[in-house]
Amino acid sequence: MNIQISKEALLPALTHVCGIVEKRQTLPILGNVYIKTNNNQLTLIGSDLETEITTTLENIIAVDGETTVSARKLFDICRSLKDESMISISLEANKMLLTSGRSRFSLQTLSASEYPLLDTSENEFDFSVTQAEFSSLLGSTAYAMAQQDVRYFLNGLLLEVGNGLIIAVSTDGHRLAKNKISHPSLSGEIKQSIIPRKAVQEISKFLNTDSDENVHIGLNSSHISIKANNYQFISKLIDGRYPEYEKVIPKNLDKNIVLDKIMFSEILSRTAILSNEKFRGISIKFESGSLIVTSRNPDHEEASDEMTIDYQGETVEIGFNVNYLLDAVRGCHSETVQFEFKDSSSSGIIRESKESDKIALIMPMRI
Repeated sequence: MNIQISKEALLPALTHVCGIVEKRQTLPILGNVYIKTNNNQLTLIGSDLETEITTTLENIIAVDGETTVSARKLFDICRSLKDESMISISLEANKMLLTSGRSRFSLQTLSASEYPLLDTSENEFDFSVTQAEFSSLLGSTAYAMAQQDVRYFLNGLLLEVGNGLIIAVSTDGHRLAKNKISHPSLSGEIKQSIIPRKAVQEISKFLNTDSDENVHIGLNSSHISIKANNYQFISKLIDGRYPEYEKVIPKNLDKNIVLDKIMFSEILSRTAILSNEKFRGISIKFESGSLIVTSRNPDHEEASDEMTIDYQGETVEIGFNVNYLLDAVRGCHSETVQFEFKDSSSSGIIRESKESDKIALIMPMRI
C-alpha cells in the first residue's frame, strides 16, 4: 500500500468514520480504522460491532493494499498538520509510515483480515427520499428519545415504513414526538424498525439539511443501511416491540390556542431560571385573555411571566417540564405554534399548525 493524498481530502472522511469508534473497546481492533486502496479508490471503514460507516474517495494516487490502524491517532495526526499539506502513507512490515513535509510518524497496524465487518442480508425495503426530507424527519423527532432507559426499545427512534408513508416516532415515557412524510411508492403493510440512538445521531451528521439529493435507505429485519454522498452507514436495529404510541396521543383536546413562538419561548426560558433544577417543573395557567407561566424552587424563590392570548374559555392550570416544552417549541419552524389541551390532568400537544403532521406531546406533571 502506498497513498498520496491531501489533508483536505482525508480529514473530513476520517472525521465521519472516527465518530463511531468508541474510546473503550472489547476488541483492540475496534479502535482502528480499516483502510483499503483498490483501483485508485480509497475506502475507510469504522465500526463498533453495532454500527458501521464506510466512505470512499475516488481518483486517489495509490497502490492497492489494505490494513487497519488506530483511528484516533491517525485522525489526530492529520488534524495537526498544516492546511494544504500533502500526506504520504505506506506500509512497512506491521507499521504504517506517514510523512508530510518534515513530519514523520510510525504507527502500529493490525491485520485487515481480522476487522469485523457487519454482515447484512437482503433488504425488505429499498427506497429513496431527499436528504432534506429525511434530515427533517429525524431532527423533528429524535430529541424525545430516551437515553439510558431500562426499556431498551425506548433508547431509539421508531421508523414505520409502508402504506404510502414514512413515520418517525420517539418517546422517553414523559413526552413523545411524531412526524411523517408521504412516499407513494411504499405500498403494503407498515414495517416497524427501531433505530438505536447512536445510529440516529451519526446518520444526522452526514445528511445535508438543505439538499435535494437523495439518500437511499434499506431495511430488513435486523439492519438499516443509509447511502448518501460518499458514505454508507449500516446499523443493527433494536430487537423489541415499540409501545402502541397512538393510544397515548389524545384525540379529544378541545382547546386550541395559537401562540407567538418567540414570545412563548422567551417566557418559558425566563421562568425556567427559578424552576426546580432537578424536576424543571413550571405551571402554565390559561385564563381569559392571558397565559401565565410560574415557577418555584425549594429555596422558596418564584418567577412569573405572562402574555396576551386569544382565549375566552375556563381557567385551566397545567404543570409541565419546561425543558420538554422548550424542545417542542424550538423544533417548530413557524412564527406561531398551536398549543392543544383539555384540562389540568391532560397532556399538551404542540404543533406548527392545526394541519401539521409534526406533533410534540408532553405529559403533565404535578407541581
